[in-house]
Amino acid sequence: MIEILETSEALRNELGMKEKLPHYSTLAKFCERSAVLEILGAMLHRLGGAALRQKSEPMAIDATGLETSTASAHFVSRSKKERKKWVKLSVAVLTTSLLPLGAVLDWGPNNDKCQVWTLLQQSLSGQPIPLPKLYADAGYDAKWVHGICRDEFGIATTVIKPARCAADGSRRGEYRSQMSENYLKEQGYGQRWKVESYMSALKRTTGSTLLARKPANLLKEAAFKVLAYALNR
Repeated sequence: MIEILETSEALRNELGMKEKLPHYSTLAKFCERSAVLEILGAMLHRLGGAALRQKSEPMAIDATGLETSTASAHFVSRSKKERKKWVKLSVAVLTTSLLPLGAVLDWGPNNDKCQVWTLLQQSLSGQPIPLPKLYADAGYDAKWVHGICRDEFGIATTVIKPARCAADGSRRGEYRSQMSENYLKEQGYGQRWKVESYMSALKRTTGSTLLARKPANLLKEAAFKVLAYALNR
């Protein structure tokens, strides 16, 4: 990370590091602080905000799991053990620049909607330009998700694939009722795959396995992966 900062004057200016760069051991010492996740979230917010100041972009949200053990999937299968707990990473990614606006860490398994309010608040509060669209898969399908995206955070259009319909085949809610196959296609729902590409590249670049052992440090390590990949981009 220090090497990347040394070669990028614009990035140093955006992070307020014009005069002096930190020592390479700073991150290890920083991890011992209590507000690590909040600080890393604020840094992602600023980096994504810098991209938004140039041009308004759609955003896509999704979640993925990061392994807390180096045991392979084959070993886990042969040992007949089930993965009961993992670090769940929810991210909001701009679909043009593929920069994250926010990241929320939690423990899986749980429903993706459990993190959506925190993720939107971290990503969009105080951003200079309202977003034109938000893409999400069926895991985020809910009347209230459409509502807070549009009414609370000023997103012009929400494009969320419906998970299920009522018994009569209808979809309840003003916005959910619009989410037909034709509507999704017209609104460019295929752009949602940009966040899938981001997740894949993140894991290929920084690894999908966490090496920390303490629960708190596992969450911090996952957050550092997101920040490091954002700086690398």
